[in-house]
Amino acid sequence: MALHLRKRRTAIVAALTTALLAPISATAADASSQQGKALCTARRDPALAARMSHDIRAALSSRTGSVSVSVHDTRTGLFCQLASGRRYDAASIAKVLMMEATLRRAQDWRRGLTAWERRKIRPMITGSDNNAARRLWNDLGHPYLSRFLRRVGTTATSLGPSRLWGLTRTTAADQQRLLGVLTGARDVLKPAARAYGLRQMADVRRDQRWGVPAGMPRGIRAHLKNGWLPRATHGWRVHSIGAFTGGGRTYRIVVLSHDNPTMAYGVRTVERVAQAVHRGLNKGRAVGQGLTPEDEISEVPDGSVPDTADDVDPGA
Repeated sequence: MALHLRKRRTAIVAALTTALLAPISATAADASSQQGKALCTARRDPALAARMSHDIRAALSSRTGSVSVSVHDTRTGLFCQLASGRRYDAASIAKVLMMEATLRRAQDWRRGLTAWERRKIRPMITGSDNNAARRLWNDLGHPYLSRFLRRVGTTATSLGPSRLWGLTRTTAADQQRLLGVLTGARDVLKPAARAYGLRQMADVRRDQRWGVPAGMPRGIRAHLKNGWLPRATHGWRVHSIGAFTGGGRTYRIVVLSHDNPTMAYGVRTVERVAQAVHRGLNKGRAVGQGLTPEDEISEVPDGSVPDTADDVDPGA
């Protein structure tokens, strides 16, 4: 009998040890670690911050994968941060960095954009054209892009190696800073240059307008850029960043993710967070854009990293 009890205790201890050591999905780990503190703060509207913290957690409660969120609303002073320092392969959202750097270079050189620069910027942003992005990346060069990142105040963004701009590593916090360049939160670009950049992002073609616009009300304009890239590690990267203007307010939403089993799964995760944010900031307003139907979500990568680059590891 004593031997039987010892064996049973040994089995229980082994089972408990296995359970404690088993991997926990990043989203679940984030949610549990954030239970005791608010994800959002808003000095002018603490109740909004509390609701938003709850709603973002609820939006992610049943989702797997790694997700980072950054939100800022100028009217209420709302800030939301969830794992905003985690680094991701940028994929096609790196194109916003390239556009802003090109605009700043023209400003540095006391000139407007050249016809060549305009012919590259517009298709790169509105249609996520990779050939245009490659040409701008090479033209700007690592030294200038690095100086621009320092000027903006990014703290954890590193450029992709050589010509692999899609492997630029970034965080939700840094993407929030880069969006702030376009909305005037950072004194980097002149008003005309900011307006030009926002106009390009407002004209992103229809099949690429998924992500952070989901749930936004009528009368609000979305200025966005997305990235969607699968790789051998971390599955699908699905990112969406956007600035929203109109109705007397400006707010910015960044949602970055990886470890998604499919692109559609990642898009839905991003859109659930976006819905919660738009609903909280625009109470009582009619929704102008809903969730993207799954049959309209392509599983074709954005092409920001060639398939032959799958063995390149820029770091965790």
